[in-house]
Amino acid sequence: MHRITGRAGGDNLIEMSPTESFNDDINGYNQHASSSTGSFQQGQSASFLTPDVCVETCESLSASLASLASSDHSDSPQFEAQTLERISALTGLSRKRALFLKFRSRIDKQQQSKDSVFFRDGLRRIDFVLSYVDDKAGERKQERRRVYEANLAKVGLELETEDKSESEDGKTYFVKIHAPWEVLATYADVLKIKVPFKVNDIPDNTEMPMNWLSTPFRLPETIMHPEPDFFTAPFDKSKSDFFLIDDKETFFPPSNRNRIVYYILSRCSYLREECGDKDKKGIKRLLNNGTYTAAFPLHDCRYWKKSRDTHCESERYSLYKHWARFLFFFKEQPLNLVRKYYGEKIGIYFAWLGFYTEMLLFAAIVGTICFVYGVLTYDENEWSKEICSGEIGGKIVMCPLCDKKCGFWKLNSTCNSSWQSHLFDNVGTVFFAIFMGIWVTLFLELWKRRQARLEYEWDLVDFEEEQQQLQLRPEYETKCSNRKLNRITQEMEPYLPITSKCARLCLSGATVIFWISLIIACIIGVIAYRLAVYAAFASIMKDNPTSHLQVVGPYITPQLATSVTASCINFVIIMILNLMYERVAVWITDMEIPKTHLEYENKLTVKMFLFQFVNYYSSCFYVAFFKGKFVGYPGNYAYMFGRWSKLRNEECDPGGCLIELTTQLVIVMTGKQVWGNIQEALVPWLMNWWGSRKARKHPESIYSRWEQDNDLQSFGQLGLFYEYLEMVIQFGFITLFVASFPLAPLLALINNIIEVRVDAWKLTTQYRRPVAAKAHSIGAWEEILSGIAVLSVVTNAFIVAFTSDMIPRLVYMYAYHPDGEMNMKGYINNSLSMFNISAIPVANSPEEGENPAWFNSSITTCRYRDFRYPSGHEKQYSHTMQFWHILAAKLAFIIIMEHVVFMVKFFVAWMIPDVPSDVRARVKRERYLVQEYLHNYEVDKLKKQLTHNNCSNDCTCPPMIYPTLSKHEVLSECL
Repeated sequence: MHRITGRAGGDNLIEMSPTESFNDDINGYNQHASSSTGSFQQGQSASFLTPDVCVETCESLSASLASLASSDHSDSPQFEAQTLERISALTGLSRKRALFLKFRSRIDKQQQSKDSVFFRDGLRRIDFVLSYVDDKAGERKQERRRVYEANLAKVGLELETEDKSESEDGKTYFVKIHAPWEVLATYADVLKIKVPFKVNDIPDNTEMPMNWLSTPFRLPETIMHPEPDFFTAPFDKSKSDFFLIDDKETFFPPSNRNRIVYYILSRCSYLREECGDKDKKGIKRLLNNGTYTAAFPLHDCRYWKKSRDTHCESERYSLYKHWARFLFFFKEQPLNLVRKYYGEKIGIYFAWLGFYTEMLLFAAIVGTICFVYGVLTYDENEWSKEICSGEIGGKIVMCPLCDKKCGFWKLNSTCNSSWQSHLFDNVGTVFFAIFMGIWVTLFLELWKRRQARLEYEWDLVDFEEEQQQLQLRPEYETKCSNRKLNRITQEMEPYLPITSKCARLCLSGATVIFWISLIIACIIGVIAYRLAVYAAFASIMKDNPTSHLQVVGPYITPQLATSVTASCINFVIIMILNLMYERVAVWITDMEIPKTHLEYENKLTVKMFLFQFVNYYSSCFYVAFFKGKFVGYPGNYAYMFGRWSKLRNEECDPGGCLIELTTQLVIVMTGKQVWGNIQEALVPWLMNWWGSRKARKHPESIYSRWEQDNDLQSFGQLGLFYEYLEMVIQFGFITLFVASFPLAPLLALINNIIEVRVDAWKLTTQYRRPVAAKAHSIGAWEEILSGIAVLSVVTNAFIVAFTSDMIPRLVYMYAYHPDGEMNMKGYINNSLSMFNISAIPVANSPEEGENPAWFNSSITTCRYRDFRYPSGHEKQYSHTMQFWHILAAKLAFIIIMEHVVFMVKFFVAWMIPDVPSDVRARVKRERYLVQEYLHNYEVDKLKKQLTHNNCSNDCTCPPMIYPTLSKHEVLSECL
């Protein structure tokens, strides 16, 4: 193990030779320097300085002062005098900071550059970086680091340390880790990493007709396919000559290298053998207890500037240039390059997000056509004409909508909302609801095919996710002190007693139920707000005080004002509860002590989605299925908490409740998307800007690659979890309630076009490079999407039947039109029941002064929205036969629609195979070639061995196909 620091001893800094200068055109270190370089070049003289270096927080120097450290003439006597004179003019912390930067610029860093991803010798690549701040009182941390790094060296990793004097803040140490070929080969064998052994010889016959039309949307071939197509097989160290190894240093790409190193870091012990505690291991625990502050692989270059080092891939720059900029929103994603740089798990997410966005295009087109249909049939809306007519709607007096504070009102006051409702409540709504039920199935089935193709192209066909994920979590090993014998491995392993597990699960379940109850209580509070505030709005607006407002004035009604304000309050409550519950969900999942990482993610996914489902959708469910359904009738109204509460249940206006569901959906869905994008893009940018505000003004040669990445945000183990959660919640909005708002897919499409580039931008520019991880699917989210797809058929059927007025209109047109003609004339009068004003109880009657000026004693009856017999009838105020006919028609529609859509869904799912035929053929071909080439390889090896034996005539041992190899010791002190 080579430890190289920028100090020659003690706390002294090293002067650079007068002939040396910083040059940022040189990427990496001196390519011919020896690995033990860290002090001086041979023949150079050194002088030691012991300045009073101040590293306290203070304002950074101006760019001109910072540039002194990197100037080519900074070591000349004349320039030295000028620099000292300028520094002496400064006072206080600024002077100390200037001295620190000046002395630091003289450290022999071998012409270090921003793009350096190599050790000081310029040959060994940095595969991982650990950072820590040396705490004077942290002797235990120092001991852990010393033992941990010594154990890493025993495994075969090579380490190089950058002293704190060479860091930007003067406090942070950086340990750079390099994995040599022997280590990479050993653990590639352990992890069964697939590597190429032959160029793919299967012709690609996937040419699409009129392929030239997609030319504007394509990226350069070198970006889309950064690597040739190979047949691959799991790496076997004993057969290394079987694989296509041209250069051992570049055979394993950086993503595989950092994955292998992280595998070792996660399993290496940080206590001495004599301590006997084998559970004290892993970089995660060292990060949790503060021994190290960060652990991350390096980005390969600056994202905005291509590296000038020919040995550096500059893939980060390529991703930023062709993927992470919004100007390329219409271009395809370079998924192969994303997979190569970030690993398969992140690649699968962006592949799914891109495919979801592509499929949304078809749903958005059909939804827009349905909306346009509503606009074009605007003038054919007979019931709205009747409502707005002075002869019909102007003469119909409606009963008060609330007690005391609401007066009688004329039906034509809802003219505007009736026209607005027609835009979404028309025949196109039924067609679109059925279409979306089929679209969801197509989306899920076609994604399975796309996923199967990616599994083959990315060498994930035989990937055993369970084998990787069934590794015990360090937290589980720490907190479970009991041991039992594993019947498979015959080793003692930690376990959680059944009593403790049951108690934890009960507490966790009770916590989840409590928070869901809290959401329901908040929704009930919002409903109470709607009931209470509606009366206030009705009283204020009875004289139309908003009519003087231009454009929007005529459209503001008590119903609209109540709905909009309640939706906004509900959205704020949703955001607050969401922030609080995220912490609670992680806490109760940690409390359950899941055994494996897979179990942890699944438990957290269920808790978070269940909470988010209730949080985001409960208000929409209320408006869609409860509002206006349990109202009663004048003289016998239903109240929310009984008559004592005086909170009378809400009614739907004659235009229906669908327009209110649309308003609720637009506010919650759009507000969440806008807030989410702002939060995702702005928060990490501000944190990075603030954290690196001083370092940005330092000379480029000082602010090294590992320091730049250390100042970025950590992506975290659950980074993708929140991205999936955001998209799945959006998927619920556009499927569960799409019958009320056909433009929802269009809004989702616009958001996702932005989302793809925002996620790419923040991952490429604002976050450290995540550790590459494998995943062959989107995991548990696929089952959740399937569940939402099934539920969406039911919810949309109920929305069309019970929230929309489509069924009552059709029943009237076909069965109850008096003239026998199939039109909607007279529908409004038919759908309103009559009540004697004199029979209205005093508790429900308007207070004096609440009635409008046109109301007088000659008006004896009022109308309300229901199908009931009038007073004086033998069945007065009971439901008419038409009500039961409509109810039967609604139930019949639900049954027919559900059965038709489900039959089509199952038929489509049966017709579309999950794995394309060409992919299945390629998988079989690859497996056949692996067997054939391995067989030929072994035969050739046997022939060579027999030839050698015949020539030597000395060996009496029978030839062996598998020669005896020395067993490589894998983490002997660490596992």
